[in-house]
Order: sequence, then structure tokens, then C-alpha cells
Amino acid sequence: MIQIRPMERRDVERISQLEEETFSMPWSRDAFLEMIEKEDARYYVAEADGEVVGGCGVLMIAGEGDITNVVIDKKYRNQGIGTKMLQYLIEDGYQNGLTAFTLEVRVSNQNAIHVYEKLGFFSEGIRPNFYEKPTEDAMIMWKR
Repeated sequence: MIQIRPMERRDVERISQLEEETFSMPWSRDAFLEMIEKEDARYYVAEADGEVVGGCGVLMIAGEGDITNVVIDKKYRNQGIGTKMLQYLIEDGYQNGLTAFTLEVRVSNQNAIHVYEKLGFFSEGIRPNFYEKPTEDAMIMWKR
């Protein structure tokens, strides 16, 4: 069974490890600690059998949520965990006064784009060369 909950300090090492395994330009440990401490930010983790297997975060700016990142352990992908985490994040955002959500995603990341579209996000533009290592455009998606 998957449980979604707010990230705690004890989760930072594991989330940092997942970021390093997944992304070419991972967030630092300090960036995750900051997400716990900032009043206008939330970061959530997914637990399976007591182990942190994923995480996602949002910055809350002027009534809108900027989804910062979503990471899932490779062994747990394609099991609906990302969807479940994002549903939790969005519901919590609505309860905290957010009215819209945005994110950027690599244009080649079709699995993630499919999840976002399933949750009601639509593409509203492209940020050319947004990503590095490798250089790639980002699709800007919104849920309004």
C-alpha cells in the first residue's frame, strides 16, 4: 500500500538519492531541506512498505502552484504512484487557496506528459532549451 505524506527531515537523504539516480541535474540536499522550511512550499513523499519511493513538491506563488519536481524510484514506476502523489499535492493546494498549477516537463518525457494530461494539465507553450544535460525544450503545462 502506498501512503503519501509531507516530507520530513529524515526523508531528505532518500529523496536526494532518488534525484541523483533519476535526473541529470538533481536538486541538492539543501534544496530539499529548504522545501521543508519554506512557508510557501510543500514537498510530499510516497512510502511503500515503510520505504520512501517517490516525492514531489510545489511552490505556492500568488495563488498558483509551481510544481517543482516529481521523482519515483525506478522499481516503482508505472504503478500510479506519481498520479497519487500529484492528486494529493493538488488537493492540498486547493485547500491552501491555490487556484491553478503549472509545471515544466521535457518534451521527450511522454510518460510524465501522459500523467499530467490525465490529471487535467494542458500544454500552453514551449520553453526552448530549458533543460541541460542533454539540452532539450520544456513543455509548459497548466491546470486551471
